[in-house]
Amino acid sequence: MTTARGMLSAGLAAALAVAVAGCTTGGPGAPPISSAPRGVEGSWIDAQGTGISTFAGGRFQTAATDTGQKLADGSYTMTGSTSVTITGTSLIRQSPIGFNCLLVSPNQLNCTSTSGQNFVLTRRA
Repeated sequence: MTTARGMLSAGLAAALAVAVAGCTTGGPGAPPISSAPRGVEGSWIDAQGTGISTFAGGRFQTAATDTGQKLADGSYTMTGSTSVTITGTSLIRQSPIGFNCLLVSPNQLNCTSTSGQNFVLTRRA
């Protein structure tokens, strides 16, 4: 009886593992299905296409799209479910920068600098 329970428990555990794995893949041999983007994590491009900003783990970095030259870096904090505060340094001007942004959709971030300039970032695929 104990052996039967052990086999049943092992069978249930294996079935659960297969079910969970099935939820995260597109089927046998298919790559994992990506989940929808969350928050600001990832890469964003400005409306002019001149800079790419990358957000990861509370840090951000902006680089020129044409040369790859690092333009700015710093940190960000989610201050709400759709709002983020960004602070850092402009490496070109060697001066502090700051922005408040609102995630208006999973792919659009509307920002205002501390000097009052507005700009839009679009998530890169």
